[in-house]
Amino acid sequence: MQPHNGKADEQLEIEAHYRDALIEGGWASLPPSYRIPDVAPSLEQARAFCRNLAETHYENFHVVSWFLPKNLRPHFHAIYAYCRISDDLADEVGNKDSALALLNIWGEELDACFEGDARHPVFVALAETIRECGIPKAPFADLLTAFRQDQSTTRYATMEDVLGYCRYSANPVGRLVLYACGEADEERFRLSDATCTALQLANFWQDVRQDYARGRIYLPQNDMEFFHVSETVLAEGIATPEFRGLMRCEVEYARSLFEEGLPLIGMVNRDLALDLDLFSRGGLEILHAIERQDYDVLTARPAISKGAKRKLALRAVASKLLPFLSLAGGGRRAENGS
Repeated sequence: MQPHNGKADEQLEIEAHYRDALIEGGWASLPPSYRIPDVAPSLEQARAFCRNLAETHYENFHVVSWFLPKNLRPHFHAIYAYCRISDDLADEVGNKDSALALLNIWGEELDACFEGDARHPVFVALAETIRECGIPKAPFADLLTAFRQDQSTTRYATMEDVLGYCRYSANPVGRLVLYACGEADEERFRLSDATCTALQLANFWQDVRQDYARGRIYLPQNDMEFFHVSETVLAEGIATPEFRGLMRCEVEYARSLFEEGLPLIGMVNRDLALDLDLFSRGGLEILHAIERQDYDVLTARPAISKGAKRKLALRAVASKLLPFLSLAGGGRRAENGS
């Protein structure tokens, strides 16, 4: 018989209390509905939860869902809800240890979902989407890998490192969409990855100042060195000629990825093509907004006006009726609205 080790037991108890405090503090900083319930909701209740989260969020997801066939909307709502809450667990808690603890719990719920034991409304809804659409666990788990990485990695040495992050943070979303729409194959994955990475980069370049305030820099360190841009420039918020040159380079690279992914629009069903067209136009418009500010994203955040968003949506809808207006068909000509 092993002797009782009082000090070891006491240490374990202290660690358990600390972990519980981290978890409770994390949940307390988020909407109550994010907590894992004791009793799983019905599928109808779960889908209503996901729909409400998707259609009331500030990203105006409901605009996209209008263009989807009704049978696909519950799947998109469930995928969106999973991504939204995962992102909030990582970014809205305010404590890295608490965020990691909650992400681990969320990962355990993902495992339970694939084992047929879902409890949270997101996973109850997601389980049906996974079953109907044949989605593997990998893209869901990859997103959690990115959100965990956010808690420890705040600088990226090269563009390859940034792209490695996008492989987990952005590309899985496009793959999930392709699975949900029955359009999953390796060539479509490749083109989707290019589009999703381009969207991620466009958002990074739009939010350079905001990300720096959160302690993160996604501009590659070796690119900053090449253009003689120090972190002091970001801290002072002064768009020097060197900084503008750096941003011009990064914007052009993001645009090249959008162009690489555009053929996907012509390879999927027309309902999904409409959304892909809209997302690509939106991302390209962010790059245009950066250019219109002469690459100064430090003084003011480049934004797309409501009027511009409406025009993008109308043009995307028009491309469904008149395919030659699609970005896939018109390339740069359609992108520039000529």
